[in-house]
Amino acid sequence: MIQVTIDKNSGYCFGVEYAIQMAEDALQESEMLYCLGDIVHNDMEVKRLADKGLKIINHEDLQNLKDCKVLIRAHGEPASTYELALNNNIELIDASCPVVLKLQNRVKNAYDQVRQEDGQVVIYGKDGHAEVIGLTGQTNQQAIIVAGKEDLSKIDFTRPITFFSQTTKSTEGFYKMKTLIEEKMQEAGNTTELDANDSICRQVSNREPQLEKFSQQHDLILFVSGKKSSNGKALHSVCQKFNPKSYFISNEEEIDLAWFEGVQTVGICGATSTPMWLMEQVANYVTAR
Repeated sequence: MIQVTIDKNSGYCFGVEYAIQMAEDALQESEMLYCLGDIVHNDMEVKRLADKGLKIINHEDLQNLKDCKVLIRAHGEPASTYELALNNNIELIDASCPVVLKLQNRVKNAYDQVRQEDGQVVIYGKDGHAEVIGLTGQTNQQAIIVAGKEDLSKIDFTRPITFFSQTTKSTEGFYKMKTLIEEKMQEAGNTTELDANDSICRQVSNREPQLEKFSQQHDLILFVSGKKSSNGKALHSVCQKFNPKSYFISNEEEIDLAWFEGVQTVGICGATSTPMWLMEQVANYVTAR
């Protein structure tokens, strides 16, 4: 009999839980609610809420809507979205995560300051990610987005740099990029100090050391997450680093039973966008095999 344990620290972060609760509350008052983008980067949860009446729209759809209610998800939105809603008489149900809103404000203030110093705002994140779109919107689309070493060519290292991170990125990745940028600035003869701001959400970064321990306590790890989740990819890499038998799955249908040969203990964990009910569903499947 395989022993299955669900990581008690996994599952929704505060921001995602808050957004989903707001959506469910609104759907109790109305049979249908628009949501600007996937409410969470988990297809299973998106489908569950779609069955309750949550209709996903994009920014193009939003331009054609009037006199209705639209939910803004935890990732936040640029100022242009609020302006459009005002012009189209759209009532926004704003579920932007407070951590993201605070970061948007910091990025805007930094941008206003660096413009006076001929500086640059650089953000460690995934280009096109919903949160990153909201952040670049605070800089008139002038922020430079870097995801890896290959993106460093976008930066002018002779000019001042203010560095932030998307809230759901890897802490290790952020500090590696920070070191690379500092080295490039020195090579370019830039004597100004890099203004580096570790803006990674602590609900995310605190999970990394917890997963280090959890992944080593089990023969095999099933990491449950949506494929679109940046946080999921970052946290799964932590598990894989400390337990090579760490498998990234979206649901129980992706499990290969051959993985369990010789396995006595299985740990199940997930991203900040992974619902507990989905991890429990995976656990029940493994237990019943």
